[in-house]
Amino acid sequence: MAYLAEDDETLMQRMASNNPAMTMTAPSQMATRSDFSASRLGRSNTTATSQSLARRITSRSDPAGDGLSPITTGDSAEEGKPSPADADTDVSTSKYDVGWRRLVRNFSPSWFSVTMGTGICSLLLITIPWKAAWLYWLSVAFFILNSILFSLAFIISFLRYTLYPEIWHVMIKDPTMSLFLGTFPMGFATLVESWIFLCCPYWGYWSVWVAWLAWMLDVVIAVAVTVSLPFLLMSQSDNHGLERITAAQLLPIAATIVASGTGSEVAELLSSPDHAFGTILASYVLWGLATPLSMTVLVMYYQRLALHKLPPREVVVSSFLPIGPLGMGGYTIMYLGKVSREVFPRVELFHDLLIAGDIVYVLGVFLGLIMWGFGLCWLIFAVATIYSTRPFPFNMGWWGFTFPLGVYAISTMTFGVEFPSMFFKVFGTILSVAVILLWCVVATGTAKGAWSGDLFYAVCLKNLPPKRANGDGKTGATVVDKEKLPSS
Repeated sequence: MAYLAEDDETLMQRMASNNPAMTMTAPSQMATRSDFSASRLGRSNTTATSQSLARRITSRSDPAGDGLSPITTGDSAEEGKPSPADADTDVSTSKYDVGWRRLVRNFSPSWFSVTMGTGICSLLLITIPWKAAWLYWLSVAFFILNSILFSLAFIISFLRYTLYPEIWHVMIKDPTMSLFLGTFPMGFATLVESWIFLCCPYWGYWSVWVAWLAWMLDVVIAVAVTVSLPFLLMSQSDNHGLERITAAQLLPIAATIVASGTGSEVAELLSSPDHAFGTILASYVLWGLATPLSMTVLVMYYQRLALHKLPPREVVVSSFLPIGPLGMGGYTIMYLGKVSREVFPRVELFHDLLIAGDIVYVLGVFLGLIMWGFGLCWLIFAVATIYSTRPFPFNMGWWGFTFPLGVYAISTMTFGVEFPSMFFKVFGTILSVAVILLWCVVATGTAKGAWSGDLFYAVCLKNLPPKRANGDGKTGATVVDKEKLPSS
């Protein structure tokens, strides 16, 4: 009861000294009781504002699907409509947070996975064993759509790294976001393959030369990605535990496997035996460069799953990624053997062994079948993982449903034709229909997210230097006037 005898000023001094959270910005001058109440009210509004911003940011899904990097409010608080509490705080938005600049700055490499998923649909429709005119024209429609999407993604990415070159440096150093650079050559490879099957049979030999040159360009990019990105991951100064390993590490490696498969298809069309033989040899080297490396990553990924359980819900779709290198690797080694059986006698390779091409073909078929069986195991794991962790939020990682399962379906249908086997034909067709339906679902979600702007968020931007992250540079982070916030 002794406090009742004290005046208001002494009471506030005692309360402030006992509670640091109530310390005033000017301790030498004490406020009146009404000023003190207003200060508490302002602090309450500020706290509500901070919590509101944090809820809006942390509830957003990671567009890259990595789910590993912590999301902060510094570079993403500009999204969403302001809540009533936000009006009480002086929050200024940079011009780089709105309009086309925000789209360009936040256009991460993971957007090329859209072209991968769209391109594989075109290839599936042309590979289905049961032919129909409407399947062909639907494949052409997907090819045209994929060409438009790839062109838009390439133009926006070009603007991103030319207008904001500092973003390239932080992106390439990001251990997760940089892995999605592998989606660029794979998306381009789907265009080359669609060109081979849809255009080359009707447009003459000049279209074959175009496909051959485009394949060479794809090989250069794919090998650069496959060799450089794993090394950058090894040379990172930060220590990353086994629990942080995801199947996304297969993306840059799979790019070279896809390039190898595209080379086998180009070699089949080349009229010059020497050109075809050189393309086959290069494709075998590409297959040997990437396939064993992908197996190494699969071993690490299996150990990560065995020791640290299933991946988080945000990245659970990545459990389908191991199917891609196995499905495409099996298809490639089988198709290379098929083309070698035709080309080896023409160049008189192993002329003392007339059945050399047949031997390579048989070995390729059975090696591909072994990889197909290994992929079936991972397919079962992936389906079980999805079933046990449902529901999970939508993000750009959902495109991982389409391409890996699509190349596995192509491998399945190709085996059905080569053996021949009705089981492989039917099973591959069922998988193809599933991929088309998944594409419809994922494309719809992506269109909605792109329209609302929720999917345009690049995690790597938080690593930009502070000078560029406070609104003065080109990162366009939201600026909060700290002078108007109560000090703590």
